[in-house]
Amino acid sequence: MKKKEHQPKKKKKPWPTKDAMAQIYEMNLWGGVNKEFYSGEGSHDPDLVDPYIKAVATFLNSFDEPITVCDLGCGDFNVGKELVKHTKHYTAIDIVPALIQRNRERFRLKGLEFQCLNIAKDKLPSADCALVRQVLQHLSNKEVENILAKLAHFKYVILTEHLPEGEFEPNKDIISGQGTRLKIRSGLDVFSAPFNFKVKEKNQLASVILDDGRGIIKTSLYKVF
Repeated sequence: MKKKEHQPKKKKKPWPTKDAMAQIYEMNLWGGVNKEFYSGEGSHDPDLVDPYIKAVATFLNSFDEPITVCDLGCGDFNVGKELVKHTKHYTAIDIVPALIQRNRERFRLKGLEFQCLNIAKDKLPSADCALVRQVLQHLSNKEVENILAKLAHFKYVILTEHLPEGEFEPNKDIISGQGTRLKIRSGLDVFSAPFNFKVKEKNQLASVILDDGRGIIKTSLYKVF
C-alpha cells in the first residue's frame, strides 16, 4: 500500500476583524459590565472626549451651510451623538452587527443613520468629511492601506490616533483586532511608508497627553482635495 505523502500544515488564518471586534464587545475587553457595548476609556473619559468634541464641533460649525459626515468606526456612539447636531447628515458605521442594531434603537436623531460595514472592504457612503477616531491603530497595515485609499475620496478627514510619546518607529504591522501598535512601541503615521498618504493641507485640532507615560492622543484635520 502506497504511503500517504506528508501534507504540510496549513497556516492558521488570522481571525477576521469582524469576529475579533465582536468578541471585544462581548467580553467587555475595553471595559464596561454585563456585556453592555462599551468602546473604552477613549470614548468615555471627559478629559479625552471633551477636547475632541469641542475641536470637531468648531470645525463643523465653521461652514456657512452644514456639511455631511461619515463616522468610520462609530463604536458605542457616546462621542458621535454629540456631533450629529452640527451636521447636515451623519452616517455612523461600525463592523459589529449587534452594536449597530443597539445604536439604531438607542439613538434616534434627525439626520442620523447607522450602517454595518467593513470599512476596509466595503464601499463607503459619500460625505464631505470622514471621522476616523482611534480606529486605524487596531488594524493591520493592509487594512489601513485599503481604508486610506477610500479616504482619498472625502474632501476632509479628521483622524485621531493614540501614539507613543517621543520618538518611535511608525507603522509596525499587527494583526487586526489584537491590541494596538503601542505594545510594540509604534504608532500610525499615515504619511510614512508604507502608506504615504497625500493631502493638500493638514492641521492639528487637539492633543491630549496621558498620565504615566501612556502616550498622546492626537487629532488632525486633513484637507484631501
